[in-house]
Amino acid sequence: MAHAHHRITLLGKPGCHLCDEARAIIERVAGDLGVPWEEQDITQSPELNEKYWEMIPVTLIDGVQHDFWRVNEARLRAALT
Repeated sequence: MAHAHHRITLLGKPGCHLCDEARAIIERVAGDLGVPWEEQDITQSPELNEKYWEMIPVTLIDGVQHDFWRVNEARLRAALT
């Protein structure tokens, strides 16, 4: 059941309520499936900020964009299993 070969990355910024919602879903799914995840603040990277500021929160799986604005829990689970 462990899918540790995957990694989820949440791109967001402080004070973003959609990021808070996305974080809660990612924490739950990652915890259930044993998948490591990390969060990156786009305001700390000019490159990420320029690329993603209109789309956050952005969910990446193994560095590839999976979702933006909202995280669909069923779609995230399906992509990881």
